[in-house]
Amino acid sequence: MSHKPLSHPARPQPLLALGLAALALLLGLGSPAAEAQTQWKWRDASGKVLYSDLPPPANVPEKDILQRPPGKRAPVLVRPIAEAAPPATSPASAPAPKSASAPSRAEQERQARARQEQEQQARKQKDEERRVAEQRAENCKRATSHLRMLEDGMRISRRNEAGETEFLDERQRAEEAQRTRAIISSDCR
Repeated sequence: MSHKPLSHPARPQPLLALGLAALALLLGLGSPAAEAQTQWKWRDASGKVLYSDLPPPANVPEKDILQRPPGKRAPVLVRPIAEAAPPATSPASAPAPKSASAPSRAEQERQARARQEQEQQARKQKDEERRVAEQRAENCKRATSHLRMLEDGMRISRRNEAGETEFLDERQRAEEAQRTRAIISSDCR
């Protein structure tokens, strides 16, 4: 059995070492470029999602900002101590009035309930409109089919009050066709 002597790995050549150094430099410089490509993402007042490399306008609420570039944190709002607690020197005095721009919790809850009721009413109205539209479409389909049978001259029968079968004569057929056309004109729009 012969043993081969272990060979030492070849040392990197100067050109290869220079290439690796240049690659490392490019990768190191690539991070700020990647950071510059990061985007802001927010929802505008109409609910549309927007993207930009600039921050959203100041009137966009904090809750509607969906994504920030790394390192851009949400602002922390700090309320001054004077507003947070009433002064201890006058316990009998009434609490300081809240600013008109900030509704109370009860007011916020009332507004939320009102919005929910409006949304529920809108859903009910939409469902009712859909149901009426489906009924009109069905009425239109039936009336169109019935008018076609009347105009084709097919013998049409119906039951009278006594439960007997009777066939429509020409006068009854004309009246039925006129009534059916009125249904078509109202329901087939």
